[in-house]
Parts: sequence; C-alpha cells; structure tokens
Amino acid sequence: MTHTAFSKESFKEFREKERPGPIHMLNLVRLRDRAEYEDGRDATGAEAYAAYGRESQPVLDRLGGRIVWRGRMEHMLIGPSDEQWDLCFIAEYPSVQAFVDMIFDPEYREAMKHRQAGCSDSRLIRMEPLDTGANFAE
Repeated sequence: MTHTAFSKESFKEFREKERPGPIHMLNLVRLRDRAEYEDGRDATGAEAYAAYGRESQPVLDRLGGRIVWRGRMEHMLIGPSDEQWDLCFIAEYPSVQAFVDMIFDPEYREAMKHRQAGCSDSRLIRMEPLDTGANFAE
C-alpha cells in the first residue's frame, strides 16, 4: 500500500490537536521514475517534485514556514530493507493553523499537482519540537 495523500479523518484529527507553538513535519518521500501527470506531460518524478518545491516555497515563506533539516538516506539499519526514501526532510510551521492555511491556499493547491505526479509513496509525521535534553530519552 502506498500513501501520497491524507484522509479527511486524519486531517480532522490533525486539526483537533491544536496547541500553541511550532510543529515539525517529518517528510519521507519516494519518487516515481516517471511522473504521472493527468495531462500526460513528460517529466521524471524528481523533476515533478522539484517543481512542487519551487512553486510551494513562496507559500511556505509567506506563512512563516521553513525547512529545518534535510538528509539523504544511505542505509536502512533497522526496518524493512525495501523501504527506501529518496527525500528526507523536516519542515517547520509556526502553528498547526499555518499548516492548515497552506493546505487551503490556492497557490499551494496548484503546486500539489507536481507532488502527486512525482511521488509514489510518502510518510508525513507531525512532531512537537523538544529541547535536545541530556540524552535522547529525556
């Protein structure tokens, strides 16, 4: 089973977990070899996802969001060895509402066609940023 969009139920739960302060969204993305555009245009999955990044960045900027971490997956040490991710990053939003506003922004919704065309599977995990603490469990 692949995941490229959230359900109405999941989005409702996301919105109901309102709290003050920023949220971090861990993004794990697997790209298609060839993008699947409804209009049939020819592009790689990477090209389509790059277009999504370019077109959605002004919305992210306007809402006070930013990318706080990016990394390149090298090896799955613990977990399914066939679960590989092409893009791994964490986006920060100043609030839950800022993320919701992005989802409903017309400019962002237009950019989403590139994400959907280029992405074959993904994970989007909401997290509350914490201080680093004394160790990983504190």
